[in-house]
Amino acid sequence: MFEKIVIANRGEIALRILRACKELGIKTVAVHSQIDRDLKHVRLADESVCIGPNSSTESYLNIPRIISAMEITDSMAVHPGYGFLAENADFAEQVQNSGFTFIGPSADVIRLMGDKVSAIAAMKKAGVPTVPGSDGPLPDDKDKCLGFGQSIGYPVIIKAAAGGGGRGMRVVHTESALLNSIRVTKAEAKAAFGDDTVYMEKFLQNPRHVEVQVMSDGQGHAIHLGDRDCSLQRRHQKVLEEAPAPFIDPDSRRKVLESCVKACIEIGYRGAGTFEFLYEDGHFYFIEMNTRIQVEHPVTEMVTGVDLIKEQIRVCAGEKLSLSQDDVVIKGHSFECRINAEDPKTFMPCPGTVTQFHAPGGLGVRVDSHLYNGYKVPPNYDSMIAKIITYGECRATALARMRSALDELVIDGIRTNIPLQQDLVRDAGFMKGGVNIHYLEKKLGK
Repeated sequence: MFEKIVIANRGEIALRILRACKELGIKTVAVHSQIDRDLKHVRLADESVCIGPNSSTESYLNIPRIISAMEITDSMAVHPGYGFLAENADFAEQVQNSGFTFIGPSADVIRLMGDKVSAIAAMKKAGVPTVPGSDGPLPDDKDKCLGFGQSIGYPVIIKAAAGGGGRGMRVVHTESALLNSIRVTKAEAKAAFGDDTVYMEKFLQNPRHVEVQVMSDGQGHAIHLGDRDCSLQRRHQKVLEEAPAPFIDPDSRRKVLESCVKACIEIGYRGAGTFEFLYEDGHFYFIEMNTRIQVEHPVTEMVTGVDLIKEQIRVCAGEKLSLSQDDVVIKGHSFECRINAEDPKTFMPCPGTVTQFHAPGGLGVRVDSHLYNGYKVPPNYDSMIAKIITYGECRATALARMRSALDELVIDGIRTNIPLQQDLVRDAGFMKGGVNIHYLEKKLGK
């Protein structure tokens, strides 16, 4: 086991990692920007190192400074959390080349799954269901591109191979618009990602976003920990998640869970990972794999009783999985609401000083947050400031506890999206379960 780990992140996930390290008896080093010197995990870590000014490019995204911090503190590994450098293959490679351990998969696997075209090819080989498409980059041959569109059937979607977060995508409804859409998407992809490779897929009209949590030790052992529904989204950004996903065809679920485990073994995956799917009419369609821990991992922890961060650290330290698939039992239901420092109507970020913070409590309530009274939410980073997670023996109980928890939650001094979340957990369609990825934006558009 590692003796000391650098936590190369901030906010609630940095605090979450620190707590897991304490339970494992691992010393921690918090690297931070100047403005983050008073973050809770920085105060609680065994050591802290300032790695630069407030800009993330000069601090949390500065690879040489993070590796230097590992060297001067005699750390053995680095945990990237999510965001920032968590899925940066160059960072993983430089960490490894410097004699340290990256808590995550190898750089080669990150590159494989980070490129949408190669990821889809790998998933097809492993038997993971994918969206009908061009099965590779679109060529310059116009007739071949038109042929793909005809064989797949309209509408189709053109996607950048290096894209992510909803960027580098364009839906095409007619053949007459196809060639120009390909040209524009290639230009946008080149400008945004430095790579103009694009591919074509069937565009699903009203799918749900369902993902599968996996854990693998890179030694031929892998397990799944069930699925999650993340369909409540705004501009491709998740707002509210739950586990397990409601109203999923049991046979389709079993097959996709087994295929994800098989894929992990075939690509030599190590650590925590998430396979993301669109789900429509009883069928799963792979869209991408996140090679890191997810923001929404707590709902899986609540229904399985497995500490995903601790298991992630163990397998990246070279240990075999401590669980077999038979050990994983999905029990009950869990929800997670993301609390952001933003206007609940305009969604504009609202940094400032938290004058009062009161966390909800009670049976089945968990709060993952770095907030405290007097904490200053900076304008430099993502606006998420807390996650409220609830658990119940059934979906209705978990949802009732979430309504109560949101009503108890107090964050004064700044505007937050608490009113939006209070509305969502009382929404008739969401309470029924199984809404699609367009549901929230249609609701907000009314």
